[in-house]
Amino acid sequence: MKTPWWFLYKTPLAFLLLPAAGVYYLFSRIVYSWRKIFAYKSRRKIICIGGLFAGGVGKTPIVRAIANRLDIPVVMRGYKRSAKTGNIGDEATMLMNDGIAVHVGHRKSNIMLLNRQKNENGPILMDDGLQNPSIKKDVSVVVLDESLGFGNGFLLPAGPLREPKKHLRRADAIIVIKREKSKRKIKLPENVPVFYATNKNVMPNGRYDRIVAFAGIGYPKKFFRALPNVVARRSFGDHYQYTEKDIEYLMNLATRKNAKLVTTEKDWVRLPENVRDKIKYVRLETNIDEKFFDWLKEKLNANDKKVG
Repeated sequence: MKTPWWFLYKTPLAFLLLPAAGVYYLFSRIVYSWRKIFAYKSRRKIICIGGLFAGGVGKTPIVRAIANRLDIPVVMRGYKRSAKTGNIGDEATMLMNDGIAVHVGHRKSNIMLLNRQKNENGPILMDDGLQNPSIKKDVSVVVLDESLGFGNGFLLPAGPLREPKKHLRRADAIIVIKREKSKRKIKLPENVPVFYATNKNVMPNGRYDRIVAFAGIGYPKKFFRALPNVVARRSFGDHYQYTEKDIEYLMNLATRKNAKLVTTEKDWVRLPENVRDKIKYVRLETNIDEKFFDWLKEKLNANDKKVG
């Protein structure tokens, strides 16, 4: 499904959906409180990377950067798994292609399994799950995109937020992905450490190649705006599963425009294998402020001292 257009703006429709947002919040708090009763405490430290925003923030590259830096396993749900991604999901496939040990499925069960590895004591990185208290986290990090901010500031379905902005105070740290020429101002709690990250697009084509860009992600406009020489663009729903008919249409479009097809890495792993060599993807390289890793090390060591 495509991200609702009103998520970023306070439109009349968004205001009409506010009662539904109130019901959503009440229900989510009931579920949260119930799950918290049965929270599991892991033997190994749990670092949770999550967000208030429902998709499209750019959390997966942050997870990849941290997992690679610390050389630790990742547990994740594996959203919208399909045969094209080995039934593990596009985000998990991206991470595994980078040599990261990824455990997909029920996160609590996977963490319990990893805890049985007696010769392993390092941290476990949990992708998402900030709103799920069934696993106790030692470190909770919220990721925000500067260009998206908090959208229209409303909860689902009136807006993109899974929980109110004030809940940022529960986070141990916040990572803000910086964007050039961002017009949105993000007000953050003063008592939570804030670190910054930057993204760099590594283009697969020549500098002056004409591009037909397509993407099935939360906010495809972010991707399109970052590309040079785009002569046509097509957007699909988030985690969209491409069909042979879709590929045929895109290839014909590229031929008519005398251009090359380019997509995101997340989309590329969802393409049929027989066309992947004909379509290029833009690799997103994420650089997190070095101060974040210094802070994370201190935080994990401080937690060790508390346990001792």
